[in-house]
Amino acid sequence: MLFKNKNLLLLHFIVFIWGWSPILGKLISLQAFQLVWFRMLLTVASVAVYLIFIKQNIKIASKDVFKLIGIGTIIAFHWFCFYHAIKISNVSVTLVAFATGTLFTSIIEPIFYKRKIIRYELIFGMVIIGAIAIIFKVETQYAAGIIFGIIAAFTASFFTVINSLMVRRIPAPVMTIYELGGGFASLTVYLFLSGQLNHNFFEVSSADWQWLALFSIAGTAFPFIASIHVMKKISPYTMTLTINLETIYGIIFAYFIWKKDEAMTPGFYLGTLIILATIFGNGLLKNYLKKQ
Repeated sequence: MLFKNKNLLLLHFIVFIWGWSPILGKLISLQAFQLVWFRMLLTVASVAVYLIFIKQNIKIASKDVFKLIGIGTIIAFHWFCFYHAIKISNVSVTLVAFATGTLFTSIIEPIFYKRKIIRYELIFGMVIIGAIAIIFKVETQYAAGIIFGIIAAFTASFFTVINSLMVRRIPAPVMTIYELGGGFASLTVYLFLSGQLNHNFFEVSSADWQWLALFSIAGTAFPFIASIHVMKKISPYTMTLTINLETIYGIIFAYFIWKKDEAMTPGFYLGTLIILATIFGNGLLKNYLKKQ
C-alpha cells in the first residue's frame, strides 16, 4: 500500500509538471510542428545522455523496436494536435477538450485488456460528450481548437494503454528513447517530404531556445520516463483519471498569467464543471464499487 501511495504521489507530481506544459506551449512563439520537432530533438538528446550516464543497455527485440517507433509516431501527432489547438484557440479550451481522454480510455482499455466495457463508464462518457456540445455551442469561435484537443485526447489515451502493456517487459528509459526517437524520425520525414524543413523552420529566438530547453528537460524527459515507470503499478484508467488534473492546473495557471485572453463565457465554465465532476465522480464510484 505504501509503495502504491508513493507511485500515486509521483504521478500527481508529474501531472503538476504537465500542468505547465500548455503554458510553455503558448509562451513559445514557434508554430506547432516547429515546437514539437525541437521539443523531441532536445528531449531525445537529454534522454540519450541519461542512458549513457546510467549505462543502460537499450537492446530489445526487433518487433518491439517497430512497435515503439509506431507509438512514438502517435505521440508526435498527439503533441502536434495538442499544441496546434492551443495556438488556434487558447489553453483553457484545449485542456477542457483534452479532458475527454477518460471517455476514450474507458473504451480502449477493455479492448486491449480483453475485458468487458463497463456500462456506467459509457454513461459518464455520454455526459462528457453532452458537456462538450454545450461548450461547442457557446464557444463557436474555438470549434477547431476543440476538435484538435479531442483528437489529442484520443491519441493520448491510445498510447497510454499500449505503453501500460509494453512497460511490463521493457525498462521505462529504453521505451522513452525508442518512442521519442522514433516519433522524431517520423516527424522529420514528414516535414522533409512536405517541404517544411526550410530556412525559416530553423529560425528560433534566444527566448524560445530557453523555454524549449526547460520544456524538453524538466517538462518532458523527466516526467515522460517517470510516467512510464509508474504505469507498472497504476492502471491506465487511473493514469488517465489523474492526468485530468492537468486541466485544472493548466486553467488556473493560464488564468493568472493571461486573465483577459483566458476569460471565457459562463457556458464554457458550466461545461467544464460538468466534465470535471463526471470524471472525478466516475473515479469515486469505481473506488466505491471495488471496496464493495
